[in-house]
Amino acid sequence: MELASYLAGERWSDHPACTHPLLAALARLVNDNTDDDNRGKLIGLVPSIIGLAGDDLRIDARIALRCATTALPVAAAERQLALAVSVLAAEEMLCRLDGAPAGRLSERSRWAMEQVPLAAEQARRFSKAARITEKGFRRYAAPNAVQLSVVGIVQACIPDPDALLRELLTAAIADCAELVHGVRPGDRAAATPDATPDAAAGTAEQGQGVPEPSPWHPAPGSSPART
Repeated sequence: MELASYLAGERWSDHPACTHPLLAALARLVNDNTDDDNRGKLIGLVPSIIGLAGDDLRIDARIALRCATTALPVAAAERQLALAVSVLAAEEMLCRLDGAPAGRLSERSRWAMEQVPLAAEQARRFSKAARITEKGFRRYAAPNAVQLSVVGIVQACIPDPDALLRELLTAAIADCAELVHGVRPGDRAAATPDATPDAAAGTAEQGQGVPEPSPWHPAPGSSPART
């Protein structure tokens, strides 16, 4: 983010105005939780993160949803409830902002929740009894979802958490580019030239589709490894 501030011609800072605060927070978390050998691979994403800013709450919701749906299938059992609640909160906010019927879930969210049925059922019961405000979502729920997701991935029993963190950031950047600049799903590879093949597959459907099988996400219909 400091490099992004420099390239954008801003004062040197890891909180540049050229990037949405929540996306910048995700970038800092990914950077701080990636080891030295892999941190250099994040540099190629810097140009694509510049200019992704705005007040639309959909940006916060899409970032939170991307994070939670990525982390939920691989997170340890004790983190699954909080992540499942984060999925439902982000989806509820998007429904509210889009004027859609309450309870709508994207295909990606349905798939992620199906991987953790017990946590999903508990999250649904909790969410029915709680209604979050737009201010509360922006200030607390969305940042918490990002934080929980990164920690969940870092501590997950998966082969390469650094690669999944990079894939998550790549996909979140693409989601934001679509909202801010109207980048179409098919143009995402151009918007994020360093995206991994798994990341490109996972973002090919506006962040709403079922992710392709990867070392971290099993094929739909199969059961993920439990920790």
